[in-house]
Amino acid sequence: MRKILILGAGRSSFVLIKYLLEHAEQNNWFVRIADFSEDLAQKVLGSSKHGDAISFDVNNKIQRENEIRKSDIVISMLPPNMHILVAEDCIAFRKNLVTASYVSDDIKKLDQKAKKAGIILLNEIGLDPGIDHMSAMKVIDQIKDASNELISFKSYCGGLIHPEFDNNPWNYKFTWNPRNVVLAGQGVAKYIENRDYKYIPYSRLFRHVDAVNILDAGEFEGYANRDSLAYKKSYGLQDIQTLFRGTLRRKGYCSSWDLLIQLGVTDDSYKIQDSIDMTYREFTNLFFPFDSKLTVEEKFCKYLAVSYDSDEFSRIKWLGLFSNERIELDNVSPAEILQKLLESKWSLSPQDKDMIVMQHQFIFHAKGELTRLNSSLVVYGEDSQRTAMAKTVGLPVAIATKLILNKIICLTGVRIPTEKDIYLPILEELEENKINFIEELV
Repeated sequence: MRKILILGAGRSSFVLIKYLLEHAEQNNWFVRIADFSEDLAQKVLGSSKHGDAISFDVNNKIQRENEIRKSDIVISMLPPNMHILVAEDCIAFRKNLVTASYVSDDIKKLDQKAKKAGIILLNEIGLDPGIDHMSAMKVIDQIKDASNELISFKSYCGGLIHPEFDNNPWNYKFTWNPRNVVLAGQGVAKYIENRDYKYIPYSRLFRHVDAVNILDAGEFEGYANRDSLAYKKSYGLQDIQTLFRGTLRRKGYCSSWDLLIQLGVTDDSYKIQDSIDMTYREFTNLFFPFDSKLTVEEKFCKYLAVSYDSDEFSRIKWLGLFSNERIELDNVSPAEILQKLLESKWSLSPQDKDMIVMQHQFIFHAKGELTRLNSSLVVYGEDSQRTAMAKTVGLPVAIATKLILNKIICLTGVRIPTEKDIYLPILEELEENKINFIEELV
C-alpha cells in the first residue's frame, strides 16, 4: 500500500484531503494527515478508514525525517518558507514532493539534486499559481502549434464573495490570507505594454485599473500584479509585445483602497506607540496635520481630495476608521491595525459562499487576421468547507499527486505545470469536476 503524507490541514487542504481519501481504496493508498493541531487533522480525516491524523512539527527534524522516510509522496500545504526543509528531506530519501506555492530561490537551487535523486519537486500547482499556468499554456501552445503569432497575453484572477452573499459596500470579503490582502501590491508592478516596459509604484498602482467582463459573473476591475516579467521565460513568450498579469476586484474597490494607501494605513514598516489605548478615530487622525477647526472626516476629505458624499468616502466610513472603538493592539504597525479592523468587517460568515474568477485574454495573428480570444473561468463555493478557493487550490494538487503515484507524470527536477505532460491530464480531470474554461472569440 502506498503512503501519502500531507503536511498541513488548514482551510485550503479540505477538498484535497477529501479527494485523496475518496480515491484511496481504488488506488491502494493510505493518507496520513499531519498538522501542528492533531484535532484539526482528525477533524478533516473524519471517520475515514483510509487515513490517520497526527500532531506534526515541521521543525522537529527527527519527526520530519521519520514521516517523510515512511511515505511514498509528500504534499506540503505548509507556509511557503517551510517548504525548503521538506524538499531537502524529500531529496535525501528520494520522495516526490507537491506544493501549491511559488517556487522559491532556495527550491530552484535543488533542481539538479532532485533530478539526480530521480524525483519531482512539483510547485505552483494550486489556483494562482497553478490553474492559471495550465489553462494559459494550453491556449498558448495551441496558438503556437498552429503557427500563429501571439502578440498580447493578459491574465486576471480574483478570489471574491459569491454574488448572493455580497452584502457590503466594498463587494469583498476575505477568502484567503487577510495579511496578504492588506499588503497586496506593495513594491513595484512590472509588465510589458506594446513592447514598452512599465514600472508602476505602489503609490499609483490602484489608479491603473482595467475593466474586465467575465461571462455571467459581471464586471470587474483588475490591477497589476507585482511581477509579470518573469512569465516571459516560464511561458516561452520572449517576443511578446504585451504581457500583463493582474488581480480582480469588483468595481469601485481600487479607488477606495487607493485612499487607504494615500492615508498611510497600509504601511507595515514601523510601529505605532501606545496603539493599545487608541481608538480607530484617533489612529486615523495621526496621519493629518493638526487642525482644531476640522473634524477627522473633514481632514480626510480635504487632504485626500475626496468628496464627502462619494462612494469612496462611504466605503471608508463603513469600515469604521472614524469610530470610537478601541484598537486594543499594542506596538503594531498601521497595516496590522487596518487588518484587525478589516477582519471584523470582511470575514466570511458561516453561511457565506465564495467565488473564483479568472480570465486570460489573447491577441494573435491567425492567417493574417488579428484574432482576440478570451478564456474564462467562474467557480462558486458550495459551503464553508468546499469553498471555491479550496476546490481550485486543492483539486489540482490532489490530481497531480495521483498522476505522479500512478507514473503518468514521470518528470524529475524542480517543475511548475507549464508542460503538456503535466497540464493536459490535470485540466482534463478538472473539467470532470466542473472546473472548466469557456473560450470566446471577442
